[in-house]
Amino acid sequence: VKAAQLWTKSKEDLVKQLGELKAELGQLRIQKIVSSGTKLTKIHDLRKSIARVLTIINAKQRAQLRLFYKNKKYLPLDLRPKQTRAIRRALSKEDASITLLKTKKKAQHFPTRKFAVKVC
Repeated sequence: VKAAQLWTKSKEDLVKQLGELKAELGQLRIQKIVSSGTKLTKIHDLRKSIARVLTIINAKQRAQLRLFYKNKKYLPLDLRPKQTRAIRRALSKEDASITLLKTKKKAQHFPTRKFAVKVC
């Protein structure tokens, strides 16, 4: 199963294909137990195909959730950017640039002194 082909399919088709792949995998596992394991590579390929289908189903679902929460105030935790704990807790640029009234008054009344140095 090619991932590029799966992106064009609808969710119902993907779920149906997933069911077929799982059923086929179950049959191969039974054959493996009953007879000698001649189709081990096919089992490997089926498992990878199932993973591809599930990945695309989950990606489409996340995309739909992102659209739903696009203009909302809060995002679910799993849709927020991971980053690091320190970055997540850091102040935003707007909050960091705000100066307090007391600081503004202090800067106004006591500006930084400028000194001229005379060259001899």
